[in-house]
Amino acid sequence: MEFINVIAAAVAAFAFGAAWYMSFAKPWMAATGMTQEQQDGAGSGPYILAFVGAVLTAGMMRHIFVAANIEGIGAGIVSGFGIGAFIAAPWIINNCAFEGRSKSLMLINGGYAAGGCTIIGLVLNLF
Repeated sequence: MEFINVIAAAVAAFAFGAAWYMSFAKPWMAATGMTQEQQDGAGSGPYILAFVGAVLTAGMMRHIFVAANIEGIGAGIVSGFGIGAFIAAPWIINNCAFEGRSKSLMLINGGYAAGGCTIIGLVLNLF
């Protein structure tokens, strides 16, 4: 049953990511320097990697939640947000900073990490 929870959490995070990046499509493309044509030509590879990454993140978060006895929807949301905002997002922001990327890209990508982990934490504790 836990495998199904991990997959459900990954699907929810992936869906959140689709909505997040669709809502920030123009500023994200401007911050990355990509054109719509480049984005359209990327194929399915980035989406496959994004889903695999969501599965790995959800699986590790499940492991952490079990080890730390994190139970309940509220605890899942708070813990997921904490992991995203205070572990994943700073790492992403660090990478962007050293790559000379804009603050807007740091906020867009870091915000996705915080929101996606929050969604994973919620879904993992729904069941």
